[in-house]
Amino acid sequence: MKHMTKALIVSLILVSGVAVAKTGVQDPTVKARQDLMGTVAMNTKVLGDMAGGKAPFDAIAAEGARTALAAAAAEIPTRFKPQATDPVSEAKPEIWISWADFVTKANGLAQAAAAIDTTSVDGVKAGMGGVGAACKACHSVYRM
Repeated sequence: MKHMTKALIVSLILVSGVAVAKTGVQDPTVKARQDLMGTVAMNTKVLGDMAGGKAPFDAIAAEGARTALAAAAAEIPTRFKPQATDPVSEAKPEIWISWADFVTKANGLAQAAAAIDTTSVDGVKAGMGGVGAACKACHSVYRM
């Protein structure tokens, strides 16, 4: 039953990330990227709220969010590889000009997410510093 609960939580978190994506996107490649980044944002929020005391610590939910975040982060290079534009896209063209650096930064997020210790609130707090730094490193260069 414990594994079933984890699977359910992970599934709900993955699906709920899609709801935060922008509307009005015309290019399906850009839509897929935004859905993925919505999943990253949603799971980062779950963990961040626990770390910041805005939500009670729940080890199962934290592990589900960590797993979903790491999986989504690992998909970033694949989803961004085809260069595509859309009026509502926040991706800068520098992504494709500096592709290797972009992939390195995306991999940094995947590694930071995978390293989060979800067995305690202190572990989540400690891990969120790396996640935040990885997000900032990429967004400061590659997001409008």
